[in-house]
Amino acid sequence: QVRLVESGGGLVQAGGSLRLSCAASGSSLTINAMNWYRQAPGKQRELVATITHGGSTNYAYSVKGRFTISRDNAKNTVFLQMNSLKPEDTAVYYCNAEVRITTREYAYWGQGTQVTVSS
Repeated sequence: QVRLVESGGGLVQAGGSLRLSCAASGSSLTINAMNWYRQAPGKQRELVATITHGGSTNYAYSVKGRFTISRDNAKNTVFLQMNSLKPEDTAVYYCNAEVRITTREYAYWGQGTQVTVSS
């Protein structure tokens, strides 16, 4: 059983910063990519940032230069540092982990954490 627990969301003014964390728990985890998604009201869930096990990163155009994804493989934890936040960044942010179990890969999701940016 794999469980992802997110933390760090909240209310911040435009221009401010937040740092999200997501810790994966389970026995003998092999985690490939870890990702952050977000879903704003009335919109589809979108991929915000990705980081591979080796540390390669990729970002949505809308957050590039403002958000930084990182991970601690020893602790199975992924972070999202969000700077220069804008009201349009308001959404529920979800952590996603691609976990390899034997020869197959499975996607697991956290419960989501609300980020609200006021103007």
